[in-house]
Amino acid sequence: MATTAGGQPPNEVGQPALLSNPFISYMEKLKPISLNTKPIPLKPISYLHGEPTVLWEQEEINQMIINENLEYAVVGKFSYGWPDIQELRKLIPKQCELKGECKIGLLRNRHVLIRATLMEDYVHLLSKPAFYISQRNWSFPMRTLKWYPMFDPDEETTIAIAWISFPSLPPNFFGRETIFSLAAAVGKPLQVDMATRNQTRPSCARVKVEVDLLGEFPKRIKIGMKKTNGEVMEK
Repeated sequence: MATTAGGQPPNEVGQPALLSNPFISYMEKLKPISLNTKPIPLKPISYLHGEPTVLWEQEEINQMIINENLEYAVVGKFSYGWPDIQELRKLIPKQCELKGECKIGLLRNRHVLIRATLMEDYVHLLSKPAFYISQRNWSFPMRTLKWYPMFDPDEETTIAIAWISFPSLPPNFFGRETIFSLAAAVGKPLQVDMATRNQTRPSCARVKVEVDLLGEFPKRIKIGMKKTNGEVMEK
């Protein structure tokens, strides 16, 4: 059987799940990030076309992200003015209804870097088209963008968060780990919706994923079972 993956607007919020490991307990998901910092070794300088160049491995870049508290980093972009950065450090956590601690700093003109510590806040910040930060009878729209190692404020990001649905999926496949396995064919799974989690809508499962809008998305995902005798059954 092939289950269909289709986009739907969000109307229910499910439980968060850490990007680094989706198979964790509910209590662990509510805790701030536990950082496992490690030093990055010094790199030699090489020359490419006469220009000094320093290169790092992907694993080292990943460790840098952990060391600098950037696992759940989000960029806030103000296009029509913005309050002072000291004010934003007070206003954003409150008006964006963040549940965990965060650090906010000026990344570049019109852009602030929000280092969230909870996956739940990371998903919340990226799930809305815009937040409106109010100060002294003024309202400043703030778009939120996913931060990534080579983020360039001058380029429009193609990364977005969307809900996808799996209609007609057999209810035995509604577990979060199972849904995450299916959703990984579309993007990075973040959380299932409340009806899926609470088993109140057996006709359709929904999950929020992080996707690259320029990527190609499958319309169907085959599911199957491998029997003890080695026979594979597909639906």
